[in-house]
Amino acid sequence: MSFGFVHIYTGNGKGKTTAAFGLAIRAAGNGYRTFIGQFLKGVKYGELEIEKFTNGLVKVKQFGKPSFVHEITEEDKKLAQNGFKECKNAIFSGDYNIVILDEINVALYFKLIELNEVVELIKKRPQNVEIVLTGRYAPKELIELADLVTEMKEVKHYYKKGIEARAGIER
Repeated sequence: MSFGFVHIYTGNGKGKTTAAFGLAIRAAGNGYRTFIGQFLKGVKYGELEIEKFTNGLVKVKQFGKPSFVHEITEEDKKLAQNGFKECKNAIFSGDYNIVILDEINVALYFKLIELNEVVELIKKRPQNVEIVLTGRYAPKELIELADLVTEMKEVKHYYKKGIEARAGIER
């Protein structure tokens, strides 16, 4: 199997992280290894249990505080930058077929990571590693570099009726 494409899942609709984790599950079902770095997330989500169910083929690491981000702090910036280094190491390690940078687009939007660093990473990546970038606000520079771009568009969402994130569905 050939790897090495760059995917972007972006937009205001629900399902970007879910699509990325679905890809990781599909890959694990075929014996491939995936590293998932979650930016701006430190809250316990159901998807963190994926490691148990994939016999170690999927590894997830969070790079955020254990609370929802309301205001960006220096700590958020430090966590994101350290997470980016860890994702970069995973990409070049030779240990993974796929590396998912979950919510990297949001981290870029809040200037927690420099766009030129992500562009350079994509350009210099090993050609046998698939890279997935998720999150709203994907910058046009990354969209131009990507091989596949999917935009999740919100048409209707029950959140607007006051329904909060539910365990097993949104978190």
